[in-house]
Amino acid sequence: MARPSAAPAAVRDGRVRRDGYARLSAADLGIDTETFATDFEGLTDACRDLPPDPYARRTNRFRRYSHAVHLPWTGELSYVPGAPDDEFGTATEYWQDEHNPEYPRMRRRLPDIPPALHGNRLLEALIRADLDHALWLEDLHRVPVYVGVHLIALAVRDREQVAVSSPNCLHQDGGSPATFTFAHLLGRRNVEGGENVIATPESAGRQPDDLPPGAVHDRFFLTEPLDGYGVHDQRVSHYVGPVRLGDEEGDGRREILIVGIAPYEPGL
Repeated sequence: MARPSAAPAAVRDGRVRRDGYARLSAADLGIDTETFATDFEGLTDACRDLPPDPYARRTNRFRRYSHAVHLPWTGELSYVPGAPDDEFGTATEYWQDEHNPEYPRMRRRLPDIPPALHGNRLLEALIRADLDHALWLEDLHRVPVYVGVHLIALAVRDREQVAVSSPNCLHQDGGSPATFTFAHLLGRRNVEGGENVIATPESAGRQPDDLPPGAVHDRFFLTEPLDGYGVHDQRVSHYVGPVRLGDEEGDGRREILIVGIAPYEPGL
């Protein structure tokens, strides 16, 4: 895939490097949404077919997850085959060490993303844009880079339902000090909530409204396609709030792509 001729503004001014996090739009990432319109449809179609989280089937959370490996010295990006799974066909292990208080030190097996997405041009462009925000770190220059690709939907059908992310508190994703997490909104319709919060590392495990003054760096909602953010994991904590049904007719749904980046070793 052809790379942009010049780094987008958010890369040039080093927001993630400078502050430990950055809010990122499609323009910040150097992504021309019209060029990738068909590929965007492919991603959103995949989000409509996400299975329930196998570890929390009543949380109204749906997800798929796969690993890829990036070689910085060649630019190659290759997906790692998932393990055979009786329910999902193939599944990939997801490990957050002790940084997820709901599943401490648990190796969860999550259904893989569809193989058809391995060739999705927009997905690859987003991953490479995220890598551009992370590869200033020397620890990522001379080792294979682990890329976790996560599709997550929070969906509700009536006003009694609440859809929650995991963990439902400020957290870090753990693993290496060279871990980064990026989020890109794929769809949001007829929902309330889903606020994103970025706070100090010490805030992990707490709710945003319980924090002392100065602990919260930013609070915002992702509303437009490909709106998102990136965090250098060890320098901040992050959170997304529960989702409830909005005022329009029909179901409510918030769909997002999460890209995790770390040196290739167990722990992402």
